[in-house]
Amino acid sequence: MELQLIDRHFGMKAHIAVSSRTVNCVLDWDKIGLVVFDVDGTLYDQRGLRFRMLREMLVYAIRNRDIDFISILRAYRRVRERLGASLHEDFERELNSRTAALVGTSEERVQSTAHEWLERRPLRHLIHYRYPNLPELFHGLREHGKKIGIFSDYPAIEKLEALGLRADFIVCSGDTDVGILKPHARGLQVLMRRAAMDPEETILIGDRPERDGLAAEAANVRALIRSDKPRAGWQTFDRYDHPLFAALGRSP
Repeated sequence: MELQLIDRHFGMKAHIAVSSRTVNCVLDWDKIGLVVFDVDGTLYDQRGLRFRMLREMLVYAIRNRDIDFISILRAYRRVRERLGASLHEDFERELNSRTAALVGTSEERVQSTAHEWLERRPLRHLIHYRYPNLPELFHGLREHGKKIGIFSDYPAIEKLEALGLRADFIVCSGDTDVGILKPHARGLQVLMRRAAMDPEETILIGDRPERDGLAAEAANVRALIRSDKPRAGWQTFDRYDHPLFAALGRSP
């Protein structure tokens, strides 16, 4: 019932744009009380980490003469993307069952393989791929009285610890009061409710317009997209010492 009330309150249809985008405009940080970050690809170089993990997987496969886990992971990621695009409720159960059916294994092995290679093993490498200037930005946000939130499609508590960062609120798509992937905005709505912040007081920083950007739009929240190149229709930045954040580096 609570989830239905949240969705109705925000007029939720995550694949329909319900707010006009603010592109390349000055950001008034005085009006922002909650800054929400995505994790993967936003707080660290996901591409670099994936290459690191690919090398590790190949070494493991050769030493153990086992490549089945690679097929499981490939199918798992593909199914996850499809479930997100279709706004599938209770996605985790469907994710494991569909992946197991695709590769001909048990749901338990799918779950344990995904946990091992997508969550546990990458943790020790994360700090090496953290984007520069993030600790300084987090410090600046706190110095200026901003609350920091995390909204991720994957479990984020251990990742945040491995990155040496701290947030006030952490919400993941697999949480019991969310249960649906981006671009549905329910997780962002839950996070704003916990922080007691309205959409106009909130900004979402992510790296995928088709996921993070649309989730923000669906909740009437402004989005910033971290990208090395411009993204048509979206306000972007390429580093965390970008002029967009300059006001946060000054004493309040």
